Amino acid sequence: MSEAKAVFEAMLGRFDADEADDMEAVFQFDLEDDSSYHLVIDDGQCNMGEGEHDDPTVTLEMDLQILKEVLSGELDGMAAFMQGKIRADGDIMLATKLTQIFPK
Repeated sequence: MSEAKAVFEAMLGRFDADEADDMEAVFQFDLEDDSSYHLVIDDGQCNMGEGEHDDPTVTLEMDLQILKEVLSGELDGMAAFMQGKIRADGDIMLATKLTQIFPK
């Protein structure tokens, strides 16, 4: 299993259905140093897919290390975005909820 896939598998285990209540969203992650993955949140469920989703709600581009630092709390996601370490396209406000939906 790739390191990136392991990170997304861990995210699935941390999914907080209460925080994602009533949310219908597709988070697309384009990792510069690995593959693309997407997380589909619907009806209190979260499913992972490899590759690109055809209709993401928000697309986040970064390298794997930045994703790991944001998820661990080492790096503030908004600060990383402002520093150009994360590029976002689509519903950017949704991206700010990532650490609430997948708490450490």
